[in-house]
Amino acid sequence: MTGKHRIVISSDHVGVDLRKTVAAHLTALGHTVEDVGPVTAERTDYPKWGEKAARIVQAGGADFGVVICGTGFGISLAANKLKGIRCVVCSEPYTARLSRQHNNANMLAFGARVVGQDLALMIVDEFFAAEFEGGRHAPRVDMIGEIETREGAG
Repeated sequence: MTGKHRIVISSDHVGVDLRKTVAAHLTALGHTVEDVGPVTAERTDYPKWGEKAARIVQAGGADFGVVICGTGFGISLAANKLKGIRCVVCSEPYTARLSRQHNNANMLAFGARVVGQDLALMIVDEFFAAEFEGGRHAPRVDMIGEIETREGAG
């Protein structure tokens, strides 16, 4: 693990149990975790929970975010609508690592209906063990920011 981070975590109703497991895991690793997800598994809409976590990352209240819904995709779409958010959906650890190293991802999403608990923890571990490499990857990440600026995202 490359260092301790401030991490915000959220989910919709489908991801409540997995979210609590991931939050406890990250806390045990020494990270500071802010859980802003729903308290119960009562049906709720994933866009508001993805946006809520992403706004905290965007404002600098957390270094990273983790968001969970059924597939991870819907909640990542909501998070990625905010300027400066680079939320990757992962269902295996390799993409999680490379998303940090090459794309400077600042949020991670996965699906509670797609990955089990053990795989989710492996994905989280790889994501937070990796660091952005910069170098040849930095201009590409900057290009994404330029697209956001041109399109008025955020």
